[in-house]
Amino acid sequence: MKGLRTLFCVASALHWLGVSADMRDAMRKQRARHEQFAQKHAVSAPPVAADTSSGDDDGLLKRQDGSLIHFSNPKANEFFVDGKTIPLGGPGCSSMEGFLQENGPISWSWGQAQPTPNHWSWTNLSNVVWVEQPVGTGFSQGQPDISNDDELASEVFGFLQQFLDVFSELKGSNFWVSGESYAGFYVPYIANWIYEHASELDLKLKGIWIADPSLSYDAVQEQIPALRFVQANQNVFPFNSSFSAELQSISDSCGYTDYLDKFVSYPPKGQLPLVGTNGTFRTTNECDIWDLIIDEVSVINPAFNVYRVTETWPISWSVIGFPESTQEFIYFNRTDVQDAIHAPHINWETCSEGDVYINATTGRPGRDQSIPSTLSVLPNVIEKSERVAIMHGLADFILLSEGTRIAIHCEQEHDWGGAQGFQTPIQNESFHVKDMGVFGNMHQERGLTYVEFYYSGHMTPQFVPWAAFQTISYVLGKTDSPSQ
Repeated sequence: MKGLRTLFCVASALHWLGVSADMRDAMRKQRARHEQFAQKHAVSAPPVAADTSSGDDDGLLKRQDGSLIHFSNPKANEFFVDGKTIPLGGPGCSSMEGFLQENGPISWSWGQAQPTPNHWSWTNLSNVVWVEQPVGTGFSQGQPDISNDDELASEVFGFLQQFLDVFSELKGSNFWVSGESYAGFYVPYIANWIYEHASELDLKLKGIWIADPSLSYDAVQEQIPALRFVQANQNVFPFNSSFSAELQSISDSCGYTDYLDKFVSYPPKGQLPLVGTNGTFRTTNECDIWDLIIDEVSVINPAFNVYRVTETWPISWSVIGFPESTQEFIYFNRTDVQDAIHAPHINWETCSEGDVYINATTGRPGRDQSIPSTLSVLPNVIEKSERVAIMHGLADFILLSEGTRIAIHCEQEHDWGGAQGFQTPIQNESFHVKDMGVFGNMHQERGLTYVEFYYSGHMTPQFVPWAAFQTISYVLGKTDSPSQ
């Protein structure tokens, strides 16, 4: 790969909007619980930082040291100032979160008083473009007009074509697509669209990297593995015996308890059934054990966070205001910041409260009508890519690693590389981080790499940036193995 130009596209981040209404409700409940607890106990928020903008536009194209910013491509000035010709991107959660708290050149993560250089920035490996998409996210402009992820992919494809019209020096570059959470839908659909329309885009797509992705139905990635997760982490979920018995009864009656023993085998024997759903894709109220667990643990741990279950009191503040809610200062809502990045003066939200899909028949707000990627486009993407990697944090409860294992291993309607799922089991303690040692579990078969990280919740480049950096280095062809 040495000497080749590279371009890396980071797609929209967190699993907030889309097909999963119960996840959306869970996050709203979490935020409300944090706010109610703070009000009940008179917990004061940090003071609002003053807006130091002087209103003078003279410094908009200056670096921190005062030197002017010059673009080798004169059209770049138009690109940054004009948000109409090339749109800024779109929903779920803004990729500005990824830029500021995960894999960008600076880090301003939870609880940090000020930003610091990010030693594990992905810009140390490649050119990176953070794309907010679909329309409705962050600073993106326009009205949502898509009903599925083929339409989403087509719009991202159009964005990339326009982007290359401006930054023509990047034409012919090697290209990768990355994202996390609901990007388990976005990224495979985008990559599949690019592969199927390769002659229309002057980029060489090489592979994808997705972390803690939504790959299947909520029954698989939330409900089935929920009680096993609780039982394996009793220090974080210290429920009393009566409630534990209630959870066990639900798990038994809904078919969760013996699911792995009955249906998961190596190699797999076929597509797995959905349980606890009454023949639909949605979990019944009686079998919604995941929400019940969240409600109960939040009583005994007011700081409980589905994104990383090891969070405890006090609740750390976040400069972007999500997923924590203990402050009013939102960095990307400062007018001087918006001016500096040539963004419109709008009320920026890290995760959009509005719907980003429409009902194709009525034109009113709707849901994503796409089939999960493991059951549709992901096998094709794996076969056509040089390297595909899926990561998962072992402290994530909004999407559980064991559910992701099931989705990868046994749910694929279409196999890849001549077989379905993984043919041999994932071995424990098989992933190592350089100079640290054992840091999780890893498995590789037929072009697909799967890695589970210790210490990490949902946003792996934020919580364990060294591990995420090592795996993306592998996907980009910088190393021979993700494990060092």
